[in-house]
Amino acid sequence: MRSPLMTEQNAVTQTTDLGSESNSSTPVQKVDLLGMDRQAMEAFFKSIGEKPFRAGQVMKWIHQFGVSDFDEMTNLSKALRENLKSVATVRTPKIVAEQLSEDGTIKWLLEVDNKNSIETVFIPEKNRGTLCISSQVGCALDCSFCSTGKQGFNRNLENWEIIAQMWVANKALGCLPKEERRITNVVFMGMGEPLLNVKHTFPAARILMDDFAYGLSKRRVTISTAGVVPAIDMIKAEVDVSLAISLHAPNNELRNILVPINEKYPLELLMPSLHRFVEGGHSKKHVTVEYVMIDHINDRIEHAHQLVELLGDLPCKVNLIPFNPFPNTDYKRSSNNAIHRFRDVLENGGLNVTVRKTRGDDIDAACGQLAGKVKDRTKRTLHHVEMNLKQKTN
Repeated sequence: MRSPLMTEQNAVTQTTDLGSESNSSTPVQKVDLLGMDRQAMEAFFKSIGEKPFRAGQVMKWIHQFGVSDFDEMTNLSKALRENLKSVATVRTPKIVAEQLSEDGTIKWLLEVDNKNSIETVFIPEKNRGTLCISSQVGCALDCSFCSTGKQGFNRNLENWEIIAQMWVANKALGCLPKEERRITNVVFMGMGEPLLNVKHTFPAARILMDDFAYGLSKRRVTISTAGVVPAIDMIKAEVDVSLAISLHAPNNELRNILVPINEKYPLELLMPSLHRFVEGGHSKKHVTVEYVMIDHINDRIEHAHQLVELLGDLPCKVNLIPFNPFPNTDYKRSSNNAIHRFRDVLENGGLNVTVRKTRGDDIDAACGQLAGKVKDRTKRTLHHVEMNLKQKTN
């Protein structure tokens, strides 16, 4: 299994220090092409005196054939290849570790800098393969049921670091060229809150859907959010992909505990934004509602009835997700009986409901378990350690 919002202006100024050339002590600044969407790539080629169609050629080499060496891009002239080597690069992250679950799920730990690593998960199913990608190093939201949030937060991922997860997974799975694709769906449900990083998440989503790159339909690219209302309103205009909302509670009082961003964007603001998202879309446009089932916390029958009332006539599909435990959590997974009772109430209320099968929990790759390696800038890790020690000594 092993493998080896950008504007035209900043498209040509995004650089990386690649070290010194052999005949100079001055670091060479090169433009990174991996994270450029079509508009940015065309602007780059225009800036070096080339025709815009070169953007499509290079994007195909990078994304459909997994090529990062300009010398291998054989339909480019030798002069252009030499020029690209002097002014551009295609950065890719290092695979630190790869874990294979008994159910076929694969998790990669990718090093994005010398202090931080992120996790990416591939979930194979009979008729599709889903890649779960990260958008931040850690997460700033600190949802109480999620291992990622307990690791703290370091920074947003850049365009190239987000799309590199697709690039690496394609190479590792041996599914190049595109016609042999095993990844049919991509979900921004890994580490981080993607709508707190729209500057880099949206261009990455555009690359995923570009016919010169991965050619995924907008229905097969999903952004999952805990409820960043202003950014939800941006999705249709910027990328028009599918939307999943991490709801997890049917009332503000409980959601404030489980999903603290609810204090800033309570249900009175969130629910109208979801209705705006589906308005004017195609007849099948809907929102996926994610609801983690936590024993004696949010799984009571009264919660189910509240959820039916809250969702009302919103075109949606509800995913009930059995809670996946992680170290130092007091939460427990709801019983199968509790989950089924909850599901029955929702279905009787007219909602479309599925109970998600837990995948990859033996390698900590299931929903809410991704942690990676995060150099926390928020002091949250220390805070949680102190709280755990205080609870144990009381």
